[in-house]
Amino acid sequence: MNIKRMEYCGMGNFVFLFLVSGLHSIHGDLSYSVQEEMKRGSVIGNIAKDLGLTLDILSSRKARIESEENERRYCDVNLRSGELIVSERIDREEQCGLKPSCVLKFELLLESPLELHRVSLQIQDINDNAPSFPTDKIKLEIRESAVKGARFRVNAAHDEDIGQNDVQSYSLQRNEYFVFNVQSTSAGTKYGELVLQKELDREEQKEIKLSLLALDGGSPQRSGTVVIHVTVLDANDNAPVFSQAVYVASLPENSPLKTRVVTVSAADADEGVNGEVTYELGRISDRSRKLFSLDAQTGEIFVAGEIDFEEGTKYEIIVQAKDGFGISSDSQVLISITDVNDNAPVISLKSATNPVPENVSPGTEVGLINVQDRDSEKNRKVRCILQQHVPFKLIPSIKNYYSLVTTEKLDRELVSEYNITISATDEGSPPLSSVKVVHISIADVNDNPPVFEEQSYSSYVPENNKQGHSLGFVKAHDPDWRQNGTVIYSLLPGEVNGAPVSSYLTVNRETGVIQSVRPFDYEQLRSFKVYVMARDNGSPPLSSNVTVSVFITDVNDNTPQILYPAPEGNSFITELVPKAAQGGSLVSKVIAVDGDSGQNAWLSYQIIKSTDPGLFKIDLHSGEIRTQRDISDSDNMKQNIVVSVKDNGQPSLSATCSMFLLISDNLAEVPELKDMAYEESSSKITSYLIIALVSVSTFFLTFIIIILGLRFCRRRKPRLLFDGAVAIPSSYLPPNYADVDGTGTLRSTYNYDAYLTTGSRTSDFKFLTSYNDNTLPADQTLRKNPTDFEEVFGDIDSSPEVKNIHINTLYCHVKHSVGFLPYSLCFSPSCNFLCAKHFNPVPLFCLLFFRPRNLLCRGFCVI
Repeated sequence: MNIKRMEYCGMGNFVFLFLVSGLHSIHGDLSYSVQEEMKRGSVIGNIAKDLGLTLDILSSRKARIESEENERRYCDVNLRSGELIVSERIDREEQCGLKPSCVLKFELLLESPLELHRVSLQIQDINDNAPSFPTDKIKLEIRESAVKGARFRVNAAHDEDIGQNDVQSYSLQRNEYFVFNVQSTSAGTKYGELVLQKELDREEQKEIKLSLLALDGGSPQRSGTVVIHVTVLDANDNAPVFSQAVYVASLPENSPLKTRVVTVSAADADEGVNGEVTYELGRISDRSRKLFSLDAQTGEIFVAGEIDFEEGTKYEIIVQAKDGFGISSDSQVLISITDVNDNAPVISLKSATNPVPENVSPGTEVGLINVQDRDSEKNRKVRCILQQHVPFKLIPSIKNYYSLVTTEKLDRELVSEYNITISATDEGSPPLSSVKVVHISIADVNDNPPVFEEQSYSSYVPENNKQGHSLGFVKAHDPDWRQNGTVIYSLLPGEVNGAPVSSYLTVNRETGVIQSVRPFDYEQLRSFKVYVMARDNGSPPLSSNVTVSVFITDVNDNTPQILYPAPEGNSFITELVPKAAQGGSLVSKVIAVDGDSGQNAWLSYQIIKSTDPGLFKIDLHSGEIRTQRDISDSDNMKQNIVVSVKDNGQPSLSATCSMFLLISDNLAEVPELKDMAYEESSSKITSYLIIALVSVSTFFLTFIIIILGLRFCRRRKPRLLFDGAVAIPSSYLPPNYADVDGTGTLRSTYNYDAYLTTGSRTSDFKFLTSYNDNTLPADQTLRKNPTDFEEVFGDIDSSPEVKNIHINTLYCHVKHSVGFLPYSLCFSPSCNFLCAKHFNPVPLFCLLFFRPRNLLCRGFCVI
């Protein structure tokens, strides 16, 4: 076994085809020689060395041997050593028969880029077949009249081997009558002759049996034996003669059985039995013997097996014609097989990239297709197309190869896989076609961010919610696959009222469910916005955001807060009602607010307890307390009213307050001021101070009355001091609440503060002022604001008891430009300063000695 030659073809053998993926070309032939019947794995040659390639390149380019469809692969490439090895048993006689040269052709395929090398494998014959004769016994009938030197033809032995391994010599058993000579016909075929060297005598010997040995020239030498049985007959001096030395016939493949191929004919000049000619097959190969049969009487040759052009194109048959006594002659029959388009193209997927990433650029090669047709000439020419509209196309490559390439951008979210139907049709008549479906999967690439179902989300949650309360959920979809389409939710960093958003809400990273972290308070926070991010698990990850608006709804969780009268500590609140008050006169007003909103903050007022139930009434919505009738002398001087303030929530909440009214025109008429205290826990010191103040006031009362009498005597009788207008100190209204006549106390969001005239019974508006929308915190107590006089003169009297005692029906009369002032000024400590300025020394005395408990000192300011 040796490498005989390696030569590269000339320019005429190169084919350049430019593909989108690179330049493909056919390189030169590689020729090797190997003996037949070599064991599997036997080394033929070194492909890597002959091509000048390294083993790494040979492996990475997937070097392999390709053969025609349905043909055995007799050799292969060992990628570890780069050697061409035998992979199947090679029988030269089976492949080439009697051809003097036996060459098997293959193709060496290299990928990336595609490269083909034609490999020619010369099969050397070995002496693996012994010579054989057509039959085990040769019968000859020779007339005794045969002359010395007569020749009698004997079929030569046949050896499947060729050359030196073919039949080289014969050895005839030693005898006295015949010698054996080898002859050749004009067609080059050989046959043997028995040459008579001694005349026969039938009477002396009727039969002669000789052993003929055929020897080949191989090493070791092989031989075959046949017995020649000679029967001595009377003389027959004419042999059959064929009409043609060579018969030529053409037969289409796939011809049915019993089809007549050709008829041979021979004539014998003898008469009778000597002239009767019969036919038989002479030298013929085993394959031909299976395909053809001969009628011994007529000389017709028929089809006896399946004729396939792809299995064999030419057959040679030797036909013998014998007369009645065994004298024969030969004729050669040559049968040519014509091709019929009986083989459909065969489509093979040689290489494929599967799955294909969806982001590959158009023109990327994703597969290598090979199309084979075993027919010949135009029946072998194939046209290959794609049947449906897909983003792929076939580009012809080298020889019968096609590249499958992309034509446009792929999108797995639109189409995740393709079943590409490839159709191959030959040019035969009628044409044959075949179809192959190539499955291409598209691999996902993270090219789509998550998309929320809504552009924004809103959630309404009642205040005082429990921790972990569900506010709803957000949902985003990602059309990508697996981890690229897995969505994870999270809150974007931010602040709500100065606190991190994570201290208010949390979002489930998998489900998108939003839950509260803390209870919400509508009075502190009514709404806020957070941003939720949806992120996939791709690499790199993609994300999108959405706004979630949280609206906190009010719950009736705040009890109405009574601002006036303000029940602070153990003090009491007293209002003075003139005896001349007529029915419908405004005597006081209950001021209350509710930290809730909407209907939860709608307040209603109701007197639930009264000393004289028929004397006073309260407006349901404004809280104004008015007389139902004129006050009579029989009415109790001290009136105690308990008022209930209820909101409109479900369930409703309420608060109560007590208000003490004194029906009197003057403090002097008050017998015991200490009786106004309604809390048993009032200190004894306060009682003692009140008694002392009453005593001192009696001393100065006469003096004051005289002075006032002298002043008013000069004037006309004064008008009735009480006209029904009661000024409620504005210090009891919080900055974000307003008092509107007849509507009650509501947030300034819904009302306007009303400033009323001091002397109008109808409470006409003087002007309106709107407030800013501020929220009263539920956990804070509304506090009074200092009056203007307190800001000017300072806090002269800050005693909590004094601040909670108000005699709203009294008026402080000050000289000069002060005029008549409502008791809201008298209530403030500034009144003490004014009184001390204009009515010395009594108020000043009070301030100096009775400042902690100066209720009666205020009385000295009253006219």
